[in-house]
Amino acid sequence: MQYDNIRRGQFISRPNRFIAHIIVDGREEICHVKNTGRCRELLVPGATIFVRESSNDKRKTKFDLLSVYKGERLVNIDSQIPNQVFREWIEGSNYFPGLSYIKPEYTYRNSRLDYYLEAGERRILAEIKGVTLEKEGAALFPDAPTERGIKHINDLCHAITEGYEAYLIFIIQMKNVLYFAPHRETHLAFAEAVARAADQGVQLLALDCYVTADSITAGDFVEIRTGD
Repeated sequence: MQYDNIRRGQFISRPNRFIAHIIVDGREEICHVKNTGRCRELLVPGATIFVRESSNDKRKTKFDLLSVYKGERLVNIDSQIPNQVFREWIEGSNYFPGLSYIKPEYTYRNSRLDYYLEAGERRILAEIKGVTLEKEGAALFPDAPTERGIKHINDLCHAITEGYEAYLIFIIQMKNVLYFAPHRETHLAFAEAVARAADQGVQLLALDCYVTADSITAGDFVEIRTGD
C-alpha cells in the first residue's frame, strides 16, 4: 500500500480518540487520528509522526495521522489499512492456491467478517486484526477490551462446524518483533477466545509489515504464542 501527500510532523496531544494536535511546518494543526485504540505508548508528546495531507478543502481536519516513531521503530497506526495489506498479500502470493473469489465485508451469522474467499472447492472466512502495540519485542492485541472481537471469534468457530475454513489473521503494523500474543492483561476473555478458537480448528496467522513514511506492505510470518 502506497500513500501520497505525506508530511513529517510532531505529536503534541490527543484530546479525544478522533483528533490530535500536531505541529507541521512549524504550525500547530488539528489532525484526524485513524485509530480509535489507546496507542498510549506511541502517541506521546514530541513523538515524530507522519501524516497525509487531504486534498478535500471541505474537511474539518487537514491531515490524517498514519504512523509514529517509537524509538527507532516506525509503527503504522492506520486502522483501515490492515485489510488492504492482507488483500494485497493474498493476491500477490500463493498462500491460497487457486484463489478465484474475494468478497470483503462478508456477513456471516452475527458478524460482518472482513473477507470471504473461494479457492477451488475451499470456502474460507477471514477476520483481520491490526496490531500496533509492542512491549519488549512482543506484538500484542488488543490494546483495549474488544467484545466485538470475541463475537467475531465465536462466529469463526461456528463456521468450522459448517464446513468453512476459518482464519484469524493479525497484521502487525511494524517490523522486527519477536512474537505475537493475545494481550491477556488488557482482555483476558479475548485471549482465552483465541486459544479456544485454535483448539477448534480456526487457523491463526500473524504477519509483520515493512513500514516506511509513505508505504506499508506485508512482511514475514511471526510466531504466535497463545499460552500464559
